[in-house]
Amino acid sequence: MHDAVALIGFGEAGRAFACPGVAAFDVKVADPANGPAMIAAFDAAGARGASSAADALKRADLALCLVTADQALAAARACAPMLRPNAMWIDMNSVAPATKRAAAAAVEAAGARYVDVAVMAPVLPARLAVPLLVAGPHADAAAAALRGYGFTHVSVAGATVGDASAIKMIRSVMVKGLEALSAECVLAAHRAGVADAVFASLDASWKAQDWAARTDYNLDRMLAHGTRRAAEMEEVAKTLEDLGIAPAMTRATIARQRALGALGIAPPDGLAAKLAAIEHREEEAAA
Repeated sequence: MHDAVALIGFGEAGRAFACPGVAAFDVKVADPANGPAMIAAFDAAGARGASSAADALKRADLALCLVTADQALAAARACAPMLRPNAMWIDMNSVAPATKRAAAAAVEAAGARYVDVAVMAPVLPARLAVPLLVAGPHADAAAAALRGYGFTHVSVAGATVGDASAIKMIRSVMVKGLEALSAECVLAAHRAGVADAVFASLDASWKAQDWAARTDYNLDRMLAHGTRRAAEMEEVAKTLEDLGIAPAMTRATIARQRALGALGIAPPDGLAAKLAAIEHREEEAAA
């Protein structure tokens, strides 16, 4: 079936997912500086390099869109008229649910089927073993098609476009946020000459618990002590600035701690109760 599959975008993900016989197109193929390397990449993967998106899509029943996030909507709108009737546009780009819904409108209006797919781990070295979440009204059919192509970890996240991307986007708040926080922390610790001691202290204080329990505890501390903690974090920001480290993440922490502390909520027991109390107080403030 690979001769009925097209890859739109041939960066890291496109090359990781390419199988012999697929059609592949990337806008860089028309760039004199990058074209030869792109053609070589097509050949190395055994893909049929297409000179245009229309050429790549002319026989495709399954089109995997693997462009950069800022081009996802533009690619869907540009390619929608080129899709075969009832072909599946598999949007695997990391974009917001609203962006995917806008792309879906263009694809569905053209008579094709739109599928929201979230790639939930690095594509390398996993390649076709990378976990995928699939969502939208065509999710079951798309999951079967993706498994038929060779993907081995495909799960249906929901029947609404945006269900898969919402999971990935919101998860990224934590995953990418922790990356940024750890960078800010270690850069400062290294510059202050206390990295080993900071790591030892973190190892000693980091509890082994699931994320729901960890979040319940964190919200408890922030609701009860957010105002005081914001003031303490102001001093943390000063510490980083004195070391020549811009406290970007720390400034955001100050704002979040202060905002939750200012709600004036006595933390109720349980994560669900805390979230409900926060929503209620915010609705009161907005009224």
